[in-house]
Amino acid sequence: MQLDPATLLVVSAATTFLVGTLFMASWRQAPESRVLAYWGAAHLVGAAGSAGLALRNQIPDLISVGLANAVVLAAYGLIWSGVRSFEHREPRVGIAMAGALGWCVLCLIPTFYASIEARIIYASGTAALYCCAAAAEIWRGRAERLASRIAAATILGLHGSFYIVRIPATLVAPPQPGLSPLASHWVAILCFVTLMFSIASAFTFMALVKERAEREQRIAASTDALTGVRNRRAFAGAAADAMARHGDAALLLFDLDRFKAVNDRFGHGVGDAVLVGFCTMASTLLPREALLGRLGGEEFACLLPDVSPAEALARAEELRQTFAQLAVPELPALRVSVSIGIAQARPGIAFDLLMQRADAALYAAKNGGRDRISVADPVATRAA
Repeated sequence: MQLDPATLLVVSAATTFLVGTLFMASWRQAPESRVLAYWGAAHLVGAAGSAGLALRNQIPDLISVGLANAVVLAAYGLIWSGVRSFEHREPRVGIAMAGALGWCVLCLIPTFYASIEARIIYASGTAALYCCAAAAEIWRGRAERLASRIAAATILGLHGSFYIVRIPATLVAPPQPGLSPLASHWVAILCFVTLMFSIASAFTFMALVKERAEREQRIAASTDALTGVRNRRAFAGAAADAMARHGDAALLLFDLDRFKAVNDRFGHGVGDAVLVGFCTMASTLLPREALLGRLGGEEFACLLPDVSPAEALARAEELRQTFAQLAVPELPALRVSVSIGIAQARPGIAFDLLMQRADAALYAAKNGGRDRISVADPVATRAA
């Protein structure tokens, strides 16, 4: 089957233009998502470059060869910048434009401009570098689990690999002199691959943005807005799941002593800072597998999986002592402390029952004078 390169270039330009318009329309709806603007601009610029290449032999070579290829290389640079922006890194637009600028400078050299092999090698190498660099950027961010991340990295990597293969193929079988470059089978293949890349990248890039937005919404729905730890509902669900997996666990309930007096005397701003400071301290001292959550007001909870009663008590005492030493130089009269109730879980104990035992221990600590730790009766816990 014969594929007309000029026709494919026109189709590729039209498709890429539509994809760029889609990105720009999405960006208008979510102006804070700059990555959509980068990808939209990249596809619109790429569409202009493809249109210029399609007009080869119909418009001056200065435009169809020099300018059009520079525009296409700029488009690949903008895709790379967009990926960096998506991964919350500096876009570095200057580096993104360096490939196009290098092309323009080299085209001023007669020997380079006269050599179609040199032009193909430079353009292919630059496009491959941007595509592979973009794939590497997406792979670096794999700690953020997005379903389309692997697909996006694969598409970029395969597209870059095509350009890499084109370099030795050009050296082995250079274009025949006297024939129009658009008559080359490589141009037809390149047009088809670029067309598929535009369509595939549109689906995967939009999916990445959508998946991140959904992930952030899920996190926001399960996170306490002030302290950044789990809210009550999220903590209860995570703790119940952890208890089902680990069996042995310890539940620590915290209540900041006389917190209302802190708000009344120093203001709610200081009170909020005390809550944030407690969570920061606890997150630093607790082991990585610990689950920390805010139950409401000045009450917090922590589930420690796979710990003995002695280890749970030692963790609680470290938290109590460290928090009591919290001092603010600007507020020398500020004194804080925390009461802690501990209940040890055993296999088969329901989370709600464990909460009741820890809550009873917490009240015992507060009734006993505050700034202390109380442990639920282990015999009662086992019997329950």
